[in-house]
Amino acid sequence: MNKVSPQNPAEWLALKTLVWTWPFYAIGSLYIVGPVLGWILGGLAFLALYLGPAMRTDLSAAPVPPVIWAWLLGMAAMLPILWVGHLNWDFSIPQTIKSSIGWAKGWALMALFPLAGAVLPIRREVLIRGQCILGLWILCLAPIMLAAPFIGLPEKILTSPLKAVGGPGPEYFSVYFYTRDPSTWAPRWQFFAPWSPFAALLGVCMVLFATEERVTKWKAAGIAAGVLMIFASKSRMGLVGLVGCTLGPFLLGKIGKKAAWMLLAGLSASLAMTADNLIRTVSGAIDTFKNARADSTRVRATLQRIAEERWWEEAIWFGHGRPAPGGHIVEYMPIGSHHTWYGLLFIKGVTGFAALFIPLFFQGVLAAVDTMSSTRGRLPLGIICVIILLSFGENIEIEAYLLWPGLVILGIHARELAQDKAPFIAQDETLVPQDL
Repeated sequence: MNKVSPQNPAEWLALKTLVWTWPFYAIGSLYIVGPVLGWILGGLAFLALYLGPAMRTDLSAAPVPPVIWAWLLGMAAMLPILWVGHLNWDFSIPQTIKSSIGWAKGWALMALFPLAGAVLPIRREVLIRGQCILGLWILCLAPIMLAAPFIGLPEKILTSPLKAVGGPGPEYFSVYFYTRDPSTWAPRWQFFAPWSPFAALLGVCMVLFATEERVTKWKAAGIAAGVLMIFASKSRMGLVGLVGCTLGPFLLGKIGKKAAWMLLAGLSASLAMTADNLIRTVSGAIDTFKNARADSTRVRATLQRIAEERWWEEAIWFGHGRPAPGGHIVEYMPIGSHHTWYGLLFIKGVTGFAALFIPLFFQGVLAAVDTMSSTRGRLPLGIICVIILLSFGENIEIEAYLLWPGLVILGIHARELAQDKAPFIAQDETLVPQDL
């Protein structure tokens, strides 16, 4: 079937938001649209759970799976952790209010979107088709965007007045044809993302979604657009993601088969004989990879070192509450940025680190185990891989507003796993009286 039609308001909202990504970007409103969508879908999920059978039938709620409870508790804990950090470091009430609003536009979305996918009857195919339609938009706009730096068009088109609502920076409300790499001055493209490396990982997500599309023309559009985003962004992280996040789940799905085990045994024997040469080759490749943008690698490494040292020496449990201004040595980048895990340790301490690590690990294990027995787990596992990869170079909470389709997929997968167990639970309950 070529057409995928929404069957309820939640699916309609999700599909229309995806399809209209570029018009929203053209007016600089994506950073507002994402949180609004998250809270609307999350509110619908809470309402469906509260009303139960009284809710309209096309929005009937599924039970909340345990992994979604982990997301809800973990992301909810981020708010009081933030307050404690602010109290410990004597931040003002306006600063605390501003950071709390930031939580609502960031960490809260990391739980609201999975909750919506788990509770509301949103189908995978709706999000998959939406991503492929978005891919067609990219392919249609690509000629003018790719030609822009060579025909004299400006880098930035506009910065939306919507920036007045507040956000991490003006780049979240700006519209670009392209940007330039500060070290080489070569053009790079960021599409509808605030910067190029993030666009590359969004391209990886698009490829992951498109590989599950059943209609060939839409599959081709999604994959082509995703690959274009990865290569046009000129991001090293995107190239790693294209291979690791797509090939990894596929190979894991084959690992339980006899042929895969035989191949693994053969590879192990070969590696035993060629390990020294392989280690030297990999080490050389890593050095080449880092030297591709040596300045960026140096700044990131310095940010991480400073964040780790100051976390350990000054604020182990609840962190510093907010990012701190960086000096010339890190090109004035804020301490606590450019790395989710070091950023969590610096800003929210061990408690904040655990609040994200536990649900992400829980979700990753579920997806990995399901991937070994079913192709159903490949897409959510790929999304988890993208989130993990992104977390080592970005702060994922401020990017949840564009990662939301993948977060909804995590919730859908949790619902599918819970529904697999439901018939067995019901059967056991009916057998108990008979056994007695």
